Amino acid sequence: MATWTIDPIHSEVKFKVKHLVVSSVVGNFQTFSGTLEAEKEDFTDAKINFEADVHSITTHNDQRDGHLKSADFFLAEEHPKMTFVSKSIAKTNANEYSVTGDLSIRGISNEVKLDVVYNGTILGFGNVPTAGFESTDKVNRKDFGMTFNALTEAGHIVVGEEVKIEIAAEVNKQAVALKQAA
Repeated sequence: MATWTIDPIHSEVKFKVKHLVVSSVVGNFQTFSGTLEAEKEDFTDAKINFEADVHSITTHNDQRDGHLKSADFFLAEEHPKMTFVSKSIAKTNANEYSVTGDLSIRGISNEVKLDVVYNGTILGFGNVPTAGFESTDKVNRKDFGMTFNALTEAGHIVVGEEVKIEIAAEVNKQAVALKQAA
């Protein structure tokens, strides 16, 4: 079984949500980690574990970031991590997969299906096998207890319910320590 770890310098976890119906707020998580464990070279048997530090959320606006960490949204003090643990992977095309797993936010876990594109594997820096994946999906924030529902004076929704998630992940194969003969 090979273990691959996410390279946070060459990976990104972004989100986008409608603001006032006519525009979008974009943000990301600056601190995250993840592993894939797989025997098959095409990752169809992979077990994925991922977590993001909710306190690392940034939309480049301190006031908004503080609000996102509050009880209206992530409730970061009580639930500092957002996690994903895969349950199954199905190949849907030559380099496309449907990954089913449990996404946990605010202590609420829901099964989600992610559409993932496998960009391939190459020998990267230091001849380390490196693989790339991308995913663009949607979740409903209310499914995770984020029920903030403010309206403007004119009756327009301040924050949309649908959240687009974009992940670009580069993972590196970890070296296997050779056992010395006794």
